[in-house]
Amino acid sequence: MITFSNKYRSDQIEIMDDLDFQGEEMKNLLKDLKTVNKWLGGNNITIAGLQILLKNHPKNESITLLDIGCGDGEFLRKCSDFGNKNNFNFKCIGLDFNENILEAARKQSNNYPNISFEKVDVFLDEELIPNCDIALCTLFLHHFSNEKIEKLLTILLKNANIGLIVNDLHRSKQAFSLFKIVSKLFLRTKTAKHDGLVSIARGFKKSELESISKKIPNQQSEIHWRWAFRYQWILKKKL
Repeated sequence: MITFSNKYRSDQIEIMDDLDFQGEEMKNLLKDLKTVNKWLGGNNITIAGLQILLKNHPKNESITLLDIGCGDGEFLRKCSDFGNKNNFNFKCIGLDFNENILEAARKQSNNYPNISFEKVDVFLDEELIPNCDIALCTLFLHHFSNEKIEKLLTILLKNANIGLIVNDLHRSKQAFSLFKIVSKLFLRTKTAKHDGLVSIARGFKKSELESISKKIPNQQSEIHWRWAFRYQWILKKKL
């Protein structure tokens, strides 16, 4: 039974966090996630954040994007397409700790020579986290405790030249209820239906993000609510 609390973030576990998650269920789950992002426009929130951080950045300079918890690399492919259309020279690196998902990412990114993937557990192998210009955390942080999030963002900000973009879920009873309806109509896998509800229950209130932000040095934060029940959190590094 998946429970929801307005007061506290859930500590329930998502099925896809299992390192052995693979096979047809994984392939179908990734298709379901693409369906959700397509209908709700979730990736556009991070793209908009990129536009903000790169507003005054010279377009002739190489820009390294680091996607934490990249999954099958769909978002980095969208970043690459956005860069090509807007004359940005992006080098894209995706990190994930599930080799099964990374195999899918590499196959689907064959036509993107500027995208590479590395198997890294960012909490256990923090010394392996590459330097970058902008680090991206899209629907990743809610998997972890506030303490782990604070530690990771501090490390990422230290490694980033420009800043970080977080795109994650607003913990809302309305979103929780709506997802139950939407999942029955559009999602095929039990994993997507289960993990979607757990993700919302593990999401954030704005005050919780603000509390984490106060503990991360050397940055200036902007946190904005975005449709559909997302927060866009931009951490600009202070030079």
